[in-house]
Amino acid sequence: MKRPPLEVRELLSPDVVTLSPEDTLRDAIEVLTNRRVSGAPVLAGNRVVGVVSATDILDFEASNPGVPAERVDQMEWGEPGAPSEWEEADSPAAYYTEMWSDAGADVLQRFQNPQGPEWDVLGEHTVSEVMTQSLQTLEPEADVHEAAAAMLAAGVHRLLVTQGGRLVGILTMTDIVRAVAERRL
Repeated sequence: MKRPPLEVRELLSPDVVTLSPEDTLRDAIEVLTNRRVSGAPVLAGNRVVGVVSATDILDFEASNPGVPAERVDQMEWGEPGAPSEWEEADSPAAYYTEMWSDAGADVLQRFQNPQGPEWDVLGEHTVSEVMTQSLQTLEPEADVHEAAAAMLAAGVHRLLVTQGGRLVGILTMTDIVRAVAERRL
């Protein structure tokens, strides 16, 4: 006997983790990590405006070298001379940072301002900067096979389940794999 097609409503997660476009990327990472999910819809009020994934945040971080603070002084290289004497007041960080003028912010300066953007680029940028605005949605009555095909075609790991334009749940690849493992598909 052939089973009736499994509908998305039978697998979706109604308890959807959401983010706001104004959330910092640092906050988004904390939410995704604490809730053990790899992405979430982005809501402005009750309207879905995008989706952000851990991959979106990693891509941003990998492409962003940070915002170096200006170096106060640049050491000019001259002719080599006699080695200077080490003085107790000198710190190893000061010695080594003078050697590389292209190292960005002076290490001592950065240590004096740990709240600066060099330390927390993710705290300085928002979800709206990295979210995907093209939404992949489907209705709760859709066939799970159709949902899986849509995920593959779009190259996404989650689909937003909407009814009448309202978010009612989310369907992830994990939900589909779980249904296969439980022999529901």
